[in-house]
Amino acid sequence: MKNFKKAASILLASAMVVSSFTACGSKSEGSADKGSSETSASADTFKIGGIGPVTGGAAAYGTAVKNAIQLAVDEINADGGINGKQIEYKFEDDEHNAEKSVNAYNNLKDWGMQMLVGTVTSTPCTAVVEKTHEDNMFQLTPSATAMESIQYDNAFRMCFSDPNQGIESAKYIGENALAEKVAVIYDSSDVYSSGIYSTFAAEAENQSFEVVSAEAFTADSNTDFTVQLQKAKDAGADMVFMPIYYQQAALIMTQADKMGYKPAFFSCDGLDGLLGVENFDASLAEGAKFLSPFTPDATDDKTVKFVTDFKEKFGETPNQFAADAYDCVYVVKAAAEKAGLTPDMSVSDMCDAMKAAIQEISFDGLTGTGISWIADGEPSKAPIVIQIENGAYKII
Repeated sequence: MKNFKKAASILLASAMVVSSFTACGSKSEGSADKGSSETSASADTFKIGGIGPVTGGAAAYGTAVKNAIQLAVDEINADGGINGKQIEYKFEDDEHNAEKSVNAYNNLKDWGMQMLVGTVTSTPCTAVVEKTHEDNMFQLTPSATAMESIQYDNAFRMCFSDPNQGIESAKYIGENALAEKVAVIYDSSDVYSSGIYSTFAAEAENQSFEVVSAEAFTADSNTDFTVQLQKAKDAGADMVFMPIYYQQAALIMTQADKMGYKPAFFSCDGLDGLLGVENFDASLAEGAKFLSPFTPDATDDKTVKFVTDFKEKFGETPNQFAADAYDCVYVVKAAAEKAGLTPDMSVSDMCDAMKAAIQEISFDGLTGTGISWIADGEPSKAPIVIQIENGAYKII
């Protein structure tokens, strides 16, 4: 499968509102001065902050990220740290709320944060990137997929972007002849979901299947999907594409079964976590496919060690959000060592050094090999397609 490229963002439909990209080099003079003055002359540790939801509806994502960062930090510190210096790590809960995420960022700044691994979800990340841009602070998000979440050149991401997930999903369905008629159920109130839908619909025009139904819901109407499913069924859709999160996907699968409607299901990385939904009949997801950079069932040595260590430390199996976050910390280490960072550098000087160094490294991690970045902040790596078989995630 072709590597994801940010150039695909040109296919965004008008439903996606993409902010103008503004380079750090064009920051106001006041912002640059502020970053340069924030030194840590007496510091002897690197202070890395994290932000994400550990309470609320998206807590599974934030908790996974928080724990994975901790695991990576502990490993790196035990192995001598970054350039011989230890890492201090602090994580703040934002409850998947933009305002609370900004408050969390300010709290971490007061603590002395020098680099941010976060935030976890797109809307809060889009709010926080405005602040890291103003402060010229290096930011690497493990899992915020919206285009706007990394719109400035101080910000990078480990995961795939929304537009590219939509494009690659349509290509995979078409090139593998998985369906003839596809219905889409998406959340029009969520930038992740609507962004994927927009580019999926555009790319579907180039594929052999037909989109016969596209029905939206919102955050205020995300429990009853019988209307959307009935329209898909009436249109003869043999597949339902769901660019949504696993909580709603579980409801859709359950309600489709009660209607006697049994289409194939295809989704993106938001489906990760489906098998952990309480009281969900996993047999209803049998055969469902989704794009993801990681599965804990992989048998390579790196994944086996990560999964084993994560289970031992936190008592649960890591998901792809955890894998992306774990990789983020090791990317920070690699770029910081490439740049020769020291803890007494200013936040702004660190950012300038890091955003150059990250474009010079090639990273082999849990979520891909030979991962690289250019100035737009997008990773170049190949996606993995996961299929649910016998109640487990399996790489196709």
